[in-house]
Amino acid sequence: MSELKLFVDDSILHESIFIVGSVSSVEGRKVKVKVNKNKNLSHLSFHGRLIKNVSVGGYVKIVKGFVEIIGKVEGEYTTREKVFSPEYRKAEELISRFLDISLYGHFEAGRFRQGIKEMPLIDNQCFLLTREEFERLHAFHQPGEAAVTIGRLADDHSQEVKLGVTKLFASHTGIFGNTGSGKSNTLARLYSALFRAYEGNLAFHANSKFIFLDLNGEYAGDGTLTPHKSVFNLSTRTAGGDKYPLPLSTLQRLEIISVLLEATEKTQKPFLSRALSNDYLNQDFVNRSRENLFRLVTEILQKGDPNLGIAVFSELFTHLKPLEDAAHPQIPTYQEAIVRGRLKFHRVASTYYTSINGQDVYANAALDQVRNAIFPNLNQITINPENFGLLVFKILSQYYHEIINGYSMQEHIRPLIGRMFKKVEMLSRILSISEDEVKTENVEVINLKDVNLEMKKTIPLIIAKQHYDDSKARGAFDKRSLHIVIDEAHNLLSSASERESETWKDYRLETFEELIKEGRKFSCFLTIASQRPFDISSTIISQLHNYFIHRLINSNDINAVERAVAYLDKLSFESIPVLPVGCCFVAGLASDIPIKVDIDFLPEAERPRSETIDLQKAWSEEVAENQEEGAAPAQPWDDETPF
Repeated sequence: MSELKLFVDDSILHESIFIVGSVSSVEGRKVKVKVNKNKNLSHLSFHGRLIKNVSVGGYVKIVKGFVEIIGKVEGEYTTREKVFSPEYRKAEELISRFLDISLYGHFEAGRFRQGIKEMPLIDNQCFLLTREEFERLHAFHQPGEAAVTIGRLADDHSQEVKLGVTKLFASHTGIFGNTGSGKSNTLARLYSALFRAYEGNLAFHANSKFIFLDLNGEYAGDGTLTPHKSVFNLSTRTAGGDKYPLPLSTLQRLEIISVLLEATEKTQKPFLSRALSNDYLNQDFVNRSRENLFRLVTEILQKGDPNLGIAVFSELFTHLKPLEDAAHPQIPTYQEAIVRGRLKFHRVASTYYTSINGQDVYANAALDQVRNAIFPNLNQITINPENFGLLVFKILSQYYHEIINGYSMQEHIRPLIGRMFKKVEMLSRILSISEDEVKTENVEVINLKDVNLEMKKTIPLIIAKQHYDDSKARGAFDKRSLHIVIDEAHNLLSSASERESETWKDYRLETFEELIKEGRKFSCFLTIASQRPFDISSTIISQLHNYFIHRLINSNDINAVERAVAYLDKLSFESIPVLPVGCCFVAGLASDIPIKVDIDFLPEAERPRSETIDLQKAWSEEVAENQEEGAAPAQPWDDETPF
């Protein structure tokens, strides 16, 4: 009996300490609670321990029968009681304190569940959370479910924050924050924790693919993310950089090649469609390319059109020269023969001719003789099929065939050919075309730091399109997942870019918008990190499932995030501009409630290369290196310094 009495007394004491007040009004998800007079201190004492009292930003529990409703304190205010009492009372007793609370969810079967099943009633009791309840509220993964630790609660460092792997990585995620706010560390921290947790797991390596599109070279370091990764250091400035392997079929898609070459809708795009529809290059390239070249030369000689002239031959072989196999040096010989005038045009007879053993031989009478004299061994020419040779020859042969036979106007198609060689020259430095699968790690970092601006927008689109189409080809909800991570995403996903054609920009945005809207059913997930969410397509921002919001100063950026994250309270949005480095708000599917987290900083060897330079240290080292021993430091006011 004494034990029961002790238990009842302790329960009563527990309630009397943890009770905050009672509900005074309910307006949708917004509830007002009148605080008891004895709960206006900052801390309370319970069993010899100090407990933090209710405050703005904290969580409370409203009990309605057997239902426990969880809410967050978003504000508080006081009012003065107007009821007259003849009793002598202290001034502070005339003041009533009220809390503005937003409801988030409820406890069910020992776990926090997002969503409101029942609304509280007037006079329902409001309680502080016990430590056990607080931990249950911040348990964002099921028992036995794989989880990664990302940091600690900013308001309570004793509470670790662990997020479930499925809700975090089987979703689209946005990481936003100004330069120096800790955005890059957060991205690296999330994926480093994942790769460390699954290190050595064969199923993980076989059934997942992670592609990091690294625009500034921040994640290419040996220790960053994971040591088990394939790094492609691409470069358009030099020819010695890595080349990312792509199948020819990717570039032979009409929609890609047409926007890549900026083809006009009425003339150039139909021409490309005709060129790409020929499938002979997929069968016997060597023999069929020789046949096409033989046919082209024959058509020019037969045509006898002075408007085509010798310049066509010169242009034809100039274009083919880069594709020629070094072991068969015929093309320079042809070029030399043409330049020296061995092939001539007779305007009266309207035919080409050449001199053979001192005699003029005309193509309209002896076509084979003229062709063999100027172009000996034409049927033995070998065009290099590697890299872009297949694609270029396919387009070139169609171009000259149509121009020679009058099917197309040269002035309409010629600009496209010029753009093609310019693009191919750049692409050939950073891409290798092969139908054979290249084995790489399941984590790929594509370093675009040394790539020019035009290709920085082009390469990510081509790579993402190729891998996304491969995932769609495998069918819906395949067990193999694709994760595309884009750093500095505002450079790729901006809807306001003016440095490119509208067709190319629309295609790029439509591709990534389709990925983020439809990708989940094909096990494709997108993670973007950006310092300018306002510049990113609003469709992409609104389709994200998880948000990591670091310090943002610009009001447009804050408003862009606020329109997308409906479940982040007003108080949190107002504090975004003053968040310290490394601190961010986490909201979305991975966390049942919005939380403010101090993200753990990675060890120096594992950090992305995004740290702000220590100017004092750098300048001091510079002075120490350049200062001659015993010499006085130079002074800015030296008399010999001209003003």
